Amino acid sequence: MRLTKYGHACVRLEDGDRVLVIDPGTYSEMESLSGATAVLISHEHEDHIDLDKLKAARESNPALTVHTHPALAAALGEGVTAVEPGDTFTAAGFTVRAVGGEHAEIIDGLPGCPNIGFIVDGIYHPGDSLFVPAEAVDTLLVPAAGPWLKLREVIEFVRTVGPARAFPIHDVQLSDVGLDHFDQWLDGQGGADYSRIPLGEFVDL
Repeated sequence: MRLTKYGHACVRLEDGDRVLVIDPGTYSEMESLSGATAVLISHEHEDHIDLDKLKAARESNPALTVHTHPALAAALGEGVTAVEPGDTFTAAGFTVRAVGGEHAEIIDGLPGCPNIGFIVDGIYHPGDSLFVPAEAVDTLLVPAAGPWLKLREVIEFVRTVGPARAFPIHDVQLSDVGLDHFDQWLDGQGGADYSRIPLGEFVDL
């Protein structure tokens, strides 16, 4: 399986003609959706869903399937499938389990919106949360920066999930110095085989 890193929280999974994209937001590239057969959206914040990109992708491929939490599915309208935490379903031929349910708190209960993490054939994308799933995870996509996040929590998250490998996502807010700083900490303290996938590049898992 090929995992390609796009802007911020967006990743693309490919296996043959199966193409699945997770969280194509405003900071990600339109090319991430080229040829996609399914899209997973963790929650409604624009850094995780770009409505214009999604509309263009669905117009280009009417067979494109979209899966997200019930409230956002209802807002997006026809052709979008609602999934709940605990559901297991198939998207682009991949087996997906929805986990979590709530966006991490920033302060005073905000933002207070749903957030679904997705485990795709052993690859875990948590969206905007540090939810620890019950099942084993081979590859963890680790949020690197956000108003709801601090470094200690990220390190503890990686240690608790215990993946074989980890790659950072949710990183557009970090400068090059910040990215290097984050990488040094995660590589030294996370307890998993950690590396950064450069923007637009991929790893084969």
